[in-house]
Amino acid sequence: MIGKLKGTIEEIGDDYVLVDVHGVCYVAHCSSRALSRLGSPGEAVVLFIETYVREDQLKLFGFLSALEREWFNLLQSVQGVGSKVALAVLSTLTPSELANAIALQDKASVARAPGVGPRVATRIVTELKNKAPAFGGEAAQNIGLKQELGEGVAPAPVADAVSALTNLGYSRDQAANAVAAALKNAGEGADSAKLIRLGLKELSR
Repeated sequence: MIGKLKGTIEEIGDDYVLVDVHGVCYVAHCSSRALSRLGSPGEAVVLFIETYVREDQLKLFGFLSALEREWFNLLQSVQGVGSKVALAVLSTLTPSELANAIALQDKASVARAPGVGPRVATRIVTELKNKAPAFGGEAAQNIGLKQELGEGVAPAPVADAVSALTNLGYSRDQAANAVAAALKNAGEGADSAKLIRLGLKELSR
């Protein structure tokens, strides 16, 4: 079982990278986001690997972080999501963005991935909502608040402030992050007007 590859980039294709490890070249299939960040042929590369062994094939999937690899496997625990769809989702959203979208029950963001229809997007945000906090990465700090918003159980001032900022053109994720920061400064008892004002200040930085 191959867990990690350290070598040099031999070639980058549409959906794979060829990694030369001491003269042996490995084909690792990657998300388009990962491929765009790899560098150029001849440069050093480190990939976290998920190995698929089937009766008729051995296939390697490469990731820039262990967290991205975890999400690749987590996504495939959802009915209707295979390796191709999982890579498409990770090509469209970073692990943190994906955790945020699931916490907020933001099906539209997940459905932006090629090959992910509304039904599959709904399954992803529904079935993984309790697992997202453990794989939040950079998003872990505010993910509890976003889950409350996604489930419709956030305090009214918080929900109203997020709604107001969203109506001003900010994404729900941006609005939720701003209101979370505002809450830290204003305290739990702040009303929606104060949260909106402080949230706008956060967004203007």
